[in-house]
Amino acid sequence: MKTKIALMTAVMAFSYTFAQENPHMKLYSQKIDSIVVSEKSKMDTELNEIDKNFKENKISAEEKQKQRSEIASKYEQIINEKVDEQKSELEDATKSMVKNAVLGKKDTLHGGKNELALEFGGMKMKLNKDKNTPKDYLRTIELSVSLTGANLTSKEQPFTFFNKDSDVRNTVINSSSFTIRYENQVGGFTSPVFYRIGLGVRTDKYIPKYGKVFAQENNTLFVEDFDRGNLRKTNMKTNYIFLPVDLKFVLNPKYIDYEGVKYLDNKKSQLSIVAGIYGGVRLESVMYNKYSNENSKRIVERERVMQGVNNFVFGGKFGIGYGGFNIFIQKDFTPLFNDDAKLSKKYGLQIGIEIANVNF
Repeated sequence: MKTKIALMTAVMAFSYTFAQENPHMKLYSQKIDSIVVSEKSKMDTELNEIDKNFKENKISAEEKQKQRSEIASKYEQIINEKVDEQKSELEDATKSMVKNAVLGKKDTLHGGKNELALEFGGMKMKLNKDKNTPKDYLRTIELSVSLTGANLTSKEQPFTFFNKDSDVRNTVINSSSFTIRYENQVGGFTSPVFYRIGLGVRTDKYIPKYGKVFAQENNTLFVEDFDRGNLRKTNMKTNYIFLPVDLKFVLNPKYIDYEGVKYLDNKKSQLSIVAGIYGGVRLESVMYNKYSNENSKRIVERERVMQGVNNFVFGGKFGIGYGGFNIFIQKDFTPLFNDDAKLSKKYGLQIGIEIANVNF
C-alpha cells in the first residue's frame, strides 16, 4: 500500500509541474489530490484505532498485522476504483504530460509569450503575457528604435545618396527615431495585409564638412569656415514629433488552425515589405560647436536655430524585413530647409535599420 500511495503522490507532483503551462492539468491534479488525500485520511483513522487496541492489549500482534493488511487492501481497492472513474481524463492528461516533458514538444499557441531575442538586425522583445489565441497576436503595440544615415539631396536629384555637392558630411549613422505604433490586420484572419499607426520622435544630426560650421546672421542660416580655434566637434541637431502611417504586406504568410478557424500565424518570423507616409512637426534645432584655443582646451557653444529650418516635414517610407531584421529608405517630400538657408541641398533622405522591437 505504501508503494501505491508513493506512486500516486509522484503522479500528483508530476502533474503540478505542468499545471501552470496546461490549464486543464490543474483540474486533473486536483481530482487526484482529492481522491488520495481523502481516502488516506480515512485509512489512517482506522489504522490508528488498530494501534490503540494493540497498546491496550485488546488484540495480539498477529491480529494487529492481519487487520492492518486488510485495511490497506480495502483502501487500495477504493482508490483504484475512484481513479478508474476518471480514467479517460487521466489518460489524456498523462499523455499530454509525457509528450511535453519527454519529447519536448513546444506549445504552438502559448509558447514564447515572453521572449527576448538578439537577432542579426538587433534586439527583439515580446511581452505577450495576456495573449491566448492566434487572433490576439494579429493586433500588437510595438516600440521601435531605429538608427539611420541622414543625407541632404536636391529636388532635382531626390535619391542621390552620399552627394558630394552637399554642404554636410555623408555619415553612416547620424539620425535616430523612437516610435510606438499600433498594428492590426486588414481583412479576414488569413489576410497578409496589416496597417500601422504610430507616434514617435525623430532626431536628425547634420555635420558640416571639415573645418566648417553652421552659423546664422541677418535672418540667414549658412555654413562658414571656423576660425576661432581648433574645432573638435560640430553639428546641428533637429528634433521632430512625427506620425507615421504604414501598410505591411507579408510575402510568405504562415498559418495556424485554432478551434476550427484558420489564422495567419503572426508569431512566426516572416518576410514582409512596408510602405507608408509620415508627417512631422519640428520641436527645435540647435547648433553645437566644441573647440579649443590658446586660452582654453574646452570651449562649448550651443545656439538655438531661429531661421532657415521649416517647421513641418512630410515624406514617405519603404522597407523590407524578416523577423527582427528591418531595413528601410525614408524620403522627405518637403524640404527641411527654407529660403532663409543658404544650402545647396535641402531635402532629407535616410537609409536605416530597426535595431530594437518590443511587442506588447
